[in-house]
Amino acid sequence: MLPKILRNFNVFVDGRGYAGRIDGITLPKLTIKTDEYRAGGMDIPINIDMGMEKLEADFTFSEYDTELFRLFGLINGDSVALTLRGGMQGSGSNDIEGVIINLRGIFKEFDFGSWKPAEKATLKCTVAAHYYKLTIGGNELIEIDAENMIRKINGVDQMALLQTILGI
Repeated sequence: MLPKILRNFNVFVDGRGYAGRIDGITLPKLTIKTDEYRAGGMDIPINIDMGMEKLEADFTFSEYDTELFRLFGLINGDSVALTLRGGMQGSGSNDIEGVIINLRGIFKEFDFGSWKPAEKATLKCTVAAHYYKLTIGGNELIEIDAENMIRKINGVDQMALLQTILGI
C-alpha cells in the first residue's frame, strides 16, 4: 500500500485565504525539551521531559501583500490566527483526508528576498506560535497551548495534573 500524499494546501491568515498566492510552508517542529539524567544504580541515562521547544513556522508568499504587513509583530496585544488546510490522498483512492493545523502567534520576521527582473518577488514570513492544533480526518490529535499550559495528545492533557497542583 502506498502512502497518502499531500495533494494540495491552502493558508488562511486572520481569516483571509491565500490560495494561489502561497508557494510553500515549513510547519512547526514539535520537540520535547529533555534533560539527560543518570544517578547511582542506573545503567544508562534517561531523558526527562522539561517542556517543549518553541514553535515556529515559515511561509513563502508569492507576492507582497499589504494585509500581511499590517499583522507584523503584536497588533494591539493580539496574536494572529493562521489555519493551514491540506488534502492527503492515497494512490488509486478517491478518498481525500483533510489535515488542518491551527496556529496562533506573531509574525516575527519578514524576509523580502532578492529582486530579479521578470521574476516574482516573494515574501518569506516567520511566525512564532504559542498555540498549535493538529486535526487529521476530523480527529484532534495534538493541541499545544503555551499560555494555558495545555499539551493534549490524542485527547489526553499531559499537563492536567501539574495544572491542578499549581492551581492553574
